[in-house]
Amino acid sequence: MNTKQSILKTAKTTIQLESKAINNLSDLLTDDFADAVELIYKSKGRVIITGIGKSAIIANKIVATLNSTGTPSVFMHAADAIHGDLGLILKDDVVICISKSGNTPEIKVLVPLIKNANNKMIAITGNKDSFLGQQADFILNTFVAQEACPNNLAPTTSTTAQLVMGDAVAVCLLELRGFSSKDFAKYHPGGALGKRLYLRVNDLSSQNQKPLVRLDASLKEVIVEITEKMLGVTAVVENGKIVGIITDGDLRRMLSKSDDISGLTAKDIMSNNPRRITEDAMAIDAKEVMEEFNISQLLVEQNGKYAGVVHLHDLIKEGII
Repeated sequence: MNTKQSILKTAKTTIQLESKAINNLSDLLTDDFADAVELIYKSKGRVIITGIGKSAIIANKIVATLNSTGTPSVFMHAADAIHGDLGLILKDDVVICISKSGNTPEIKVLVPLIKNANNKMIAITGNKDSFLGQQADFILNTFVAQEACPNNLAPTTSTTAQLVMGDAVAVCLLELRGFSSKDFAKYHPGGALGKRLYLRVNDLSSQNQKPLVRLDASLKEVIVEITEKMLGVTAVVENGKIVGIITDGDLRRMLSKSDDISGLTAKDIMSNNPRRITEDAMAIDAKEVMEEFNISQLLVEQNGKYAGVVHLHDLIKEGII
């Protein structure tokens, strides 16, 4: 077997092992899972998630997922906790402790301290009979038969199982809270995903210049307007209302067909009934219209009046596309 085949074989084996372990998690769910989720949902405090080593890294990711979906959470490293960070835990907080073995020295020191403070504790562990499993109020069993590591040592399958269990908790809480796309946008205002949910057409078009000409504008006036406003388009407007559109493409097609262009006006060149969108429409809706009709610009209107232009480049710049 050559090197490339060997690499692919190892990769496939890893994926299959981890996939099998994840599929098995659903059979390990008990009432403890539902009780733990309800405890967090009804809690007046935060979720404190702790672990050590690779489990600490997984704990950080679960914290990030919970925070972004409406459940206030804080990461506390298990080693730091017993050297001062235990003060992070407040009276009404729920603690989730993550450990594959449930028997690491730091966990054995930390768990009694949490119990003495009367905070409820949820264990995510692969060994329900461990010290952690016996002390926890609820156990989320993440047992795996084998690590993907050929020596069965490096945390691979086990950390994947922990991550999936954390996701399951987060999604259940999300549904209990009725967490909507608007809520998601509130917690993700700077990302492309959030922008898809809150960014409106006016947020983009208001940053652009507003090209427009009258019906009787000369060809030169049309070219100057399109050139100066740098959007590759101008609206043709009468009494404040959109009556047509002229694009760079319209000009090129007109020049290729006409021998005498001296008397041409905007009315002769424009396309009637152009695609348009309202100022308060979502930017993602503008994207869908552009894609459907294979166009690069949309005229914007509000209350039936011309309000500007939104361009494909605006959507790209904001990460909508």
